[in-house]
Amino acid sequence: MSKTMESARAPEAPDGGHPPRSKRRWGRIVLLTLLVLVLASGGVVYWLLSGLNHNIKGLDIDHAIGDDRPEKLPTSGQNILILGSDSRAGANAALHTGNVSGARSDTALVMHIPEGRTQAVAISIPRDTLVTRPECTKSDGTAVASAKRVMFNSIYGQVGPACVVKTVEQMSGIRMDHYMEIDFSGFKGLVDAIGGVTVTVDQDIHDKSSGLDLTAGTHRLDGTESLQFVRTRHGIGDGSDLGRISLQQQFMLDLLSEIKQQDLLGSPTKTYKIADKLTAALTTDSDLASLTKLAEFSRSLNGVDPSSMETIMLPVMYDKIDPNRVVAAEPQATELWKALRDDSTIPESAKKSPATGG
Repeated sequence: MSKTMESARAPEAPDGGHPPRSKRRWGRIVLLTLLVLVLASGGVVYWLLSGLNHNIKGLDIDHAIGDDRPEKLPTSGQNILILGSDSRAGANAALHTGNVSGARSDTALVMHIPEGRTQAVAISIPRDTLVTRPECTKSDGTAVASAKRVMFNSIYGQVGPACVVKTVEQMSGIRMDHYMEIDFSGFKGLVDAIGGVTVTVDQDIHDKSSGLDLTAGTHRLDGTESLQFVRTRHGIGDGSDLGRISLQQQFMLDLLSEIKQQDLLGSPTKTYKIADKLTAALTTDSDLASLTKLAEFSRSLNGVDPSSMETIMLPVMYDKIDPNRVVAAEPQATELWKALRDDSTIPESAKKSPATGG
């Protein structure tokens, strides 16, 4: 059973409507992704997959951000920033969006693994959250001034992923030990490589923007349909981005469940094809940018039980100036980040958002 807390509910809309809840645990995405990569840990399979190291894109966070960062945890606990990115340029054909360029971080969470590596918690940051973007430097060396009331998911496209890391670090006061980004567009080829993904929806979805047209029930999606599925917003719930997040979470878990069911060790050729697509969709910090390093990191998490992991949405409330945006709710947000900094138990009060009535 899901251990999603009350704070993981979408905020109640100003008009009294109820956006859909996010019921999935995003932290399991990383653990299951690494589980697939750990197949490279032995013998012929490792030799076969070792040539895929060049697929994994590495980001030197320390160099990009510099010294303006929080201190590391005083314990052996770890914090990982995980982004689900949306490469608009690669999605145009499937999404009927025309010549739209750029990318955004559609889904973001901070996964905290406490000392002892036996449990984990994931803090989901809504994409429409208004934040203060710190002064950052683009990959080409261009300096970008600090700005207030910036929508969180726009930072990735405007300045780059390193600035997203810096923003999260400054809003939370927590240093991100690692960074992992999964490109949704890259999953199109992965889904086709494994022969499709089975999803179940409890209502009809008709979204002209994404092109998705599904009736309630169970469906086998190919790569193009899967991309449409994770980009659908207008055809589900109240049409908010919170509804899209719920679909993305569902799809990722269904996808990784499908991968687990494949006979990868029994088919080296199929293993290579799937791993090729998977690693091509992956960007990590430079310390994890190889199959060997990912496998080592995964083995360090062996004690974490995904079924005991909980996801907490950052406590938010609707912005008083723009009700289409949300802002961090205080003092709950501060209490939540402090618990992670101290590597301590998160108090129940920090899991509640005034907007949810919880």
